[in-house]
This record gives sequence, structure tokens and C-alpha cells, in this order.
Amino acid sequence: MTTLRDDLAAAPLGRATDYPDAYDPSLLFSVARAPQRQAIGISIGISALLPFTGADHWTAFELTWLDPKGKPAIAIAGFDVPATSPAIVESKSVKLYLGAFAQTRFEHAAAVADTIRRDLAQATGAPVSVCLTLPAQFRDQRIAEMEGENLDSLMVAIDRYEPDPDALTVKSGEVVETLRTDLFRSVCPITGQPDYASVAIRYEGPRIDREGLLRYLVSYRRHAGFHEHCVERIFVDIQRACRCHTLMVAARFTRRGGVDINPWRGSHGLLLQSASRMPRQ
Repeated sequence: MTTLRDDLAAAPLGRATDYPDAYDPSLLFSVARAPQRQAIGISIGISALLPFTGADHWTAFELTWLDPKGKPAIAIAGFDVPATSPAIVESKSVKLYLGAFAQTRFEHAAAVADTIRRDLAQATGAPVSVCLTLPAQFRDQRIAEMEGENLDSLMVAIDRYEPDPDALTVKSGEVVETLRTDLFRSVCPITGQPDYASVAIRYEGPRIDREGLLRYLVSYRRHAGFHEHCVERIFVDIQRACRCHTLMVAARFTRRGGVDINPWRGSHGLLLQSASRMPRQ
């Protein structure tokens, strides 16, 4: 059986690489979702049978290209990869791919967006939405904390730093609430670099024990996993342990290399309410 490290043997992640500045879609490196989902008990890759809906929202702050006269143009790129896609794109390959636009001429920003949309759809195997925020719109960008009651002031003892679903329990009564933490940390499965995030849990159902939930989320502190896989594992563990009627898990990771990744997974029929950038991003 191949491992994630085997799958990424040819990826640029964790390896010395050149930084090309001419457009090259072959720089994008795809990673299949199925093996990581199988590891948490999701064995069927058919979209209608996934236990959740959702998407991975990427923000790229360092996109630049040349206009037809050779003058540089800039934008903030946002794109959403649906959770139903058979593959994700490895983050360093995305940084290299977007960086390679630097010395390429495009007629207009729409042509840049169309190019990114086409190439990411090819790499992930699913339609991808792309939006470019141009400099005139920078001042309109909203920054806000994630919604929900912050758990971080709870006085809890924690000594487990690998995912510990046994920490998840419920109390009597049913509620509708949103809880969050800014203390989430995991590590890259290849380089070991730390990844920091804020995570929000919105659910309806049996009341989740808050101390246990915080212990569980902090237990990822030494866990090696991609952002998307961490969020899916959180969703699956909470749903199995707490039997929520509806559940939404959203994470906003701090940026690395000018790119942040913000996955969310929710019960079918739910949509992410807010996608505002956080102060740490």
C-alpha cells in the first residue's frame, strides 16, 4: 500500500526548487483525496455519498503578471476547490505555478482568472471558481474574527498531542451553537513545518462538552496532515462521537509563502456563512 509520502515523492514540497517566472501549468501537482479519506473510514469517493459537503478556499496574495505593454499588474486571487474533487493541489506547487505568471503577458485580468480556473480544474478533476481582487478593491477587504464563542480561556489540562477522539463527549440537553479556538496547530506531513489555524465548530444536537472539545482540537498539535485532511478528520470524529443533527467545521490557516488555505466541511444542505479574512491572515 502506498503512503502519502510515496504519493508526494515527485512533488516540489520539501525539495530545493527553481522559481520559474514564465507560465507553466505543469507545475501544479495533484494529490488524490481518496487515500486520506480511507484512513478515517470514508471509503467511497462518489460525491453524493460523502458524509459532508464543502470546499477548500485558497487566498493567494502574491499574484502578478504583465499587461500587453509589459507593465506589471497585481491582484489577490481567491479560488474554491470543491470537496467533491478527486484531488487537491499540493500547496508549494500552487505557489510555484502562480509565481510563474510574473513574466507572462495577459490581455486583461479576466484572462488571468480564466487561465487559473482552467488549470486548477484540470489538476483537481472538478470545476473550480476563481475571483481576482484588483488593487482598486483592496480597501474593501474585510477582516474579522471567526464567529462563535471562544474556548481558549477554559482552564483545562492537556497532555495528548496526537488526534484524540476519546476526548469528545456530550452532556445532557440539545443546543444550537458555534464554538471556536485560535489554538489549533498541525504540521506538514512532509516538511514538518507547523501550520496554525483558527477553527470554528457550528452544530445542532447534543451539547458537546467544551473542555473535551478543546482538548480534542489541541490534540492535533503534532499531527502530520494537510489542512484539508485535518478538517475532514475533525468533522468525522465529532459526528461519530457526538451524533450532531447538523455540523459545520471551518478552519482558517495562516498563510505560508503568500498563500492561505481555508477548508470547510458541513452537513449536506449547509453553506459557509462568512469567509472574511482573519487578523492573523
